[in-house]
Amino acid sequence: MPGSADAADRDLPALHSALAGWFASTARPLPWRAADRTPWGVLVSEVMLQQTPVVRVLPVWQEWLERWPGPSDLAREPAGEAVRAWGRLGYPRRALRLHAAAVAIRDNHGGQVPGDYAALLALPGVGSYTAAAVASFAFGRRETVVDTNIRRVHARLLSGTALPSPALTAAEMRLAAQVLPDDVSSSVRWNASVMELGALVCTARSPKCGQCPVRDSCAWLAAGEPPPTYTPKGQSWHGTDRQVRGAVMAVLRAADEPVEPELFGRAPADLGFEAAGIGIPLAALHRLNCAPEQLERALAGLLGDGLAELHPGGLRLPS
Repeated sequence: MPGSADAADRDLPALHSALAGWFASTARPLPWRAADRTPWGVLVSEVMLQQTPVVRVLPVWQEWLERWPGPSDLAREPAGEAVRAWGRLGYPRRALRLHAAAVAIRDNHGGQVPGDYAALLALPGVGSYTAAAVASFAFGRRETVVDTNIRRVHARLLSGTALPSPALTAAEMRLAAQVLPDDVSSSVRWNASVMELGALVCTARSPKCGQCPVRDSCAWLAAGEPPPTYTPKGQSWHGTDRQVRGAVMAVLRAADEPVEPELFGRAPADLGFEAAGIGIPLAALHRLNCAPEQLERALAGLLGDGLAELHPGGLRLPS
């Protein structure tokens, strides 16, 4: 049987202490955790890290912070520059949300990222997780931070299940609030350490239970490692509309001028001087050999999402 998820049944101070010690000696030296981190740098990292691994985020985050060290620096540029600099991180609407948040921070908060949860949550594109994470990690506030890694650790350590439910539940949030240390600084360390444990040790597919600092308290191990009650659905890529959208976005990021819509469907051999500078991404798009209706859906979707704009000369990144 799965273990109890009642926080009252746990020696919480022991769990807090064990994970804090492990984190102090094991945590990755990520720049958004450094002593000289800025609230803006933390906000950018949290948005970039959504559904994207650290190894891909690091170089893009560093480039962003060098180019736009504060929200006002980004807000002065067109939204399309944020999309261009987003590169291949995926889900480029996140770049638009960051730009919109930067504008709001400049206009409504004097260019300084607000420090409390409610003000962060009011920023464009900032949800409950991001608001809690920035308040905790950038400002040292006591907030209940619950991401995918934390949910998985809580499921195994406290509830005895292999994986959390497919969607975040109110019960999970209550449990996360119950196990959060009362001390403010300890709560920040707990959020960071549980998240790191899920990223490095208590992973989804191959947990390294022998390296876990709280394995003796793990309800899932005590229950005999019961298998998941469902099979997580992986996200397909090849041949999907998402892949075509990504290829079209690569063309727009490489273009200095609007791109004529008909160019997206033309074979590389047909391209002339007008494709200078975008020939490589256009060739990559053509190699997908997508159906005309799929390309049309991709173009329409990008226009609808605000990731592209139609001008007399063709499509371009948003202004």
